[in-house]
Amino acid sequence: MLTFTTPASAGPFGLLVIFITAYLTFIGLISFFLYGISKLIASISAGMTVRKPFTGLTFRRAYFFSTVLAAAPVMIIALQSVKPIDIYELLLVIIFEVVACLYVSRRIK
Repeated sequence: MLTFTTPASAGPFGLLVIFITAYLTFIGLISFFLYGISKLIASISAGMTVRKPFTGLTFRRAYFFSTVLAAAPVMIIALQSVKPIDIYELLLVIIFEVVACLYVSRRIK
């Protein structure tokens, strides 16, 4: 769809489809990345002697974090389409992501 149409000819529905597709793609990539990296770190740290060993994220927990983290690239692309991004807009997206990740970490067990 990105190569066949322009944003002007695609219309609002076409842009919505593009943003939803990008969001779903980022959810999939980030969730598998978080899950894989956490399992890799858990297997590496298994040989270390600690009080509470790191067990890694469950895929469910990685998915919940990825739903929040996948919004950042979509927000940045959407902001970039309106005007050039300054440090202010980037800081607002980062603050949103930090607050949302803290919320997810407290709510999901």
